[in-house]
Amino acid sequence: SIDRRQSIHLEEEQQPTGVDLTAPPTLSTSQTNSIHSTAMELLTILLVALSLPSQHAFSLNAAFVRSPSFSATTTTPLSTTDTVLFAKKKKNTPASAALDALDALDALDADEPLSKKEQKELAKKQKKEAAAAKAQTTSSKDDLLAQALANEEAMNSNASPPNGAAAAAEAPKKKMSKKEEMLAKALALEEMDNQQQEASPYKEETPKLSKKELKKLEKQEQKRKEKEEKKRLKKLEKQPQLEGEPTAEASDEGTSSDESATDPAQVMTSDEAAAPVEVAKPTLEEKIRKERPPPRIRVMESTQPGYTSLRLEGVGITFRNQEVLKDVTWGVQTGDRIGLVGQNGAGKTTQLRILAGELEPTIGDVVKSSSSLRVAMLRQEFVDELVLTRTLREEMLSVFDVENKILQDLKDTEEELASLGDGGDPDKMQEILDRMQELQNEAENKEVYVLESRVQKVMDLMGFTDDEGDDLVASFSGGWKMRIGLGKVLLKDPNVLLLDEPTNHLDLDSVEWLEAFLREQAIPMIIVSHDREFLDQVCTKIVDAEGGGCTEYDGNYSRFLQLKKARMDSWQAAYNAQEKKIKEERQWINKFRTKQPQAVKQREAKLEKLMKSDDYIKKPPFLGKPFRFRFPDAPRLSPEVAEIKSMSHSYRSETTQNRLFDDVDLFVEKGDRIACVGPNGAGKSTLLRLITAKETPDEGSAELVGQNVVMNYFEQNQADVLDLDKTVLQTLQDSSSGQSYNELRALLGQFLFKGDAVEKKVEFLSGGEKARLSLCCMMLRPANLLILDEPTNHLDISSCEMLEEALQHFAGSVMVVSHDRYFISKVATSIVAIEDKKLIKYQGDYKFYMEKSEHMRAKVEARYVNGVERIKSAPIIDLEAVEGAGKKKKNFGGSKNANMVTRKDKGVKNAKRMQPK
Repeated sequence: SIDRRQSIHLEEEQQPTGVDLTAPPTLSTSQTNSIHSTAMELLTILLVALSLPSQHAFSLNAAFVRSPSFSATTTTPLSTTDTVLFAKKKKNTPASAALDALDALDALDADEPLSKKEQKELAKKQKKEAAAAKAQTTSSKDDLLAQALANEEAMNSNASPPNGAAAAAEAPKKKMSKKEEMLAKALALEEMDNQQQEASPYKEETPKLSKKELKKLEKQEQKRKEKEEKKRLKKLEKQPQLEGEPTAEASDEGTSSDESATDPAQVMTSDEAAAPVEVAKPTLEEKIRKERPPPRIRVMESTQPGYTSLRLEGVGITFRNQEVLKDVTWGVQTGDRIGLVGQNGAGKTTQLRILAGELEPTIGDVVKSSSSLRVAMLRQEFVDELVLTRTLREEMLSVFDVENKILQDLKDTEEELASLGDGGDPDKMQEILDRMQELQNEAENKEVYVLESRVQKVMDLMGFTDDEGDDLVASFSGGWKMRIGLGKVLLKDPNVLLLDEPTNHLDLDSVEWLEAFLREQAIPMIIVSHDREFLDQVCTKIVDAEGGGCTEYDGNYSRFLQLKKARMDSWQAAYNAQEKKIKEERQWINKFRTKQPQAVKQREAKLEKLMKSDDYIKKPPFLGKPFRFRFPDAPRLSPEVAEIKSMSHSYRSETTQNRLFDDVDLFVEKGDRIACVGPNGAGKSTLLRLITAKETPDEGSAELVGQNVVMNYFEQNQADVLDLDKTVLQTLQDSSSGQSYNELRALLGQFLFKGDAVEKKVEFLSGGEKARLSLCCMMLRPANLLILDEPTNHLDISSCEMLEEALQHFAGSVMVVSHDRYFISKVATSIVAIEDKKLIKYQGDYKFYMEKSEHMRAKVEARYVNGVERIKSAPIIDLEAVEGAGKKKKNFGGSKNANMVTRKDKGVKNAKRMQPK
């Protein structure tokens, strides 16, 4: 309370300005009495002060000054100290009333403590004083920092290690980084502040940290150290490893640090250290595998007996930077026959390989109904898996690898036992007999002795006779080779059957047989095919692969077309409505951006939230640029192109001889577009090879007779012709004849090979992509005769349509073999049918050919698909008119309407001429 009273300073309101205190005042009687009473009070105060400590003298003076009876009655001039202590009270104020009521002596005896508010004010005052003192010493911080660093070096030198560690202490110090320098400076400043606080008489107690705060600081420091360690390790990984690093043996031999430091093989120069290190960027596939969980193969926990299921759940696959599939979910179960459709490159074959266990997805799960689930797959290029030098029966038996090995081991053991004879070693004979017994047990468990009967049963199911079992595989046509491949797949006794383009190379009779065969099977199956009629007859569900995803539709192909059209129409309508609403919202925002900024800000946030939410309707997938191309202009061609005269030909094997043609004739003229039709094995592909001189007829002749005939031949199995080790661009460059790089890239772009796709190896292309690449190679060399053997195999529907249009606008002659009746009806203007080893030419298109055979017409019309165009007459295109429309007529001057003026007064001259004179 004494300190508080020291700070109180009252203004003297009663004392007028300019009063001379030294002048002697005039006193009345009452004033004299008042002075005497005041003197008595002063005497009492002085007597009490003599009994108090010296520090209270200042407070007594203040108390005396505040005495209500005190007034300026002395004429003695006041000192400076007395002037400061002199206080005058204000009249009728709360301060004067409080001072009047305060008893100075009682307050001194009570010695009351400071209140909390007063303590806070005092602490603030002390802090301000400390800050002012610290500000005065900032100019000398650098000197103190140097002094602190010098003290630290002196301490380190005093605490030097013993002689055993002298070599390490003498090693050159590492240059500190900026961060380390800043940290050392901060530590020096902190040490300087501590020294100042110790030297100052007024010490401020620093608050101690709690356990929780200490723990938090320790965690932060640990995280900082871990982060620095990770950065250091990353830098070490990026730096190239130096050749000739010092080994542990060299250090053990006592090699000095100076010698090792001066070794030129071990020292990295500054240029090498500063050289940037190229780090390969991670591909999209690597990023996805790092960020997402790895793929799994899961087995259902509980399933009913006889139930089979195979599913893809959230499956995605990425090849380097190309994302093929993303979040694919669908499956097959007992009773399903699923048709997997989509454009080339949509990932249909990739999904089959994942289901078969041949390819691991990047993400997602493959769910099986049983861990022992057997999956068998018939590939697109199944012909590559056939060994043409084997017989049919041997090729069928080649499926049983384990069983054949057991039989071979039994045979070798029997021969070994026979070689010992009667006088052989009994122990050796016993060992062989034991091994034979083990092999016999294995053979019985694997049922190897019934393999012959199983093969015979499948051969009968595929339509082969007993005599054909000893024929070579090379003697069968493409359709019968497909039956061999299908039979090998069925011999594996699969639980799930996967068929990739099974109708390629099949005639109508073979397709109908396959349809009936698959409908009778109870095996769940997945079929990839572009044959719409085949899918419509077989499938019970369609899975559409589009845009990296898959959509399931119940029903056959006709039902799929209806459901997909309704879904796409609904999707497009919803998307259009959404875009219209967004457009109106943006127009409103642009209109009221200045007038109502707050409302505009809210609407923008709402619109942005909608576009990022799951409710936002994405744009429906676009089918992309159509597959469009034109063959080069055909060179001038004579009226005669090719001729077959009295030709007879047979296909011979080691045991049989198959007669294909018997005294046949055919003449091909300029502008003919001929389609060869007939059952599998009738000799359609052989006929084309005879015309191209790849085979020689047994009797008669088959040759090109025209002048300046330039031929391009498209073989049936393009995988046998293309070099699988080359890239797409290399294959095209090898087939080019002087075209520039830009011209080749432009041509590849027309065939949908863009960007990094031109660097893909032919080995990794799908069947459709290989067919497109072969057609692309054909376009590099102009020709006037195209011979195409099954060009539509592996092509999707849109690609077939574009090929049809290109052949319709081709000015040369065409001979084509195909089992696609829609393709033939669009391209061919003449039909050559192989019937009873004869060539019968129909001077009309495929519709004309159908009308000549009621049986064929009824069979084809019964297979029509609802929603798909029926077979019509081939379009007739006037190529001269098309070429004329494409070329610009040269303008040699003059009016375009010369001699066609209908108005006599048109023009200035005519107007003047028509004026009346």
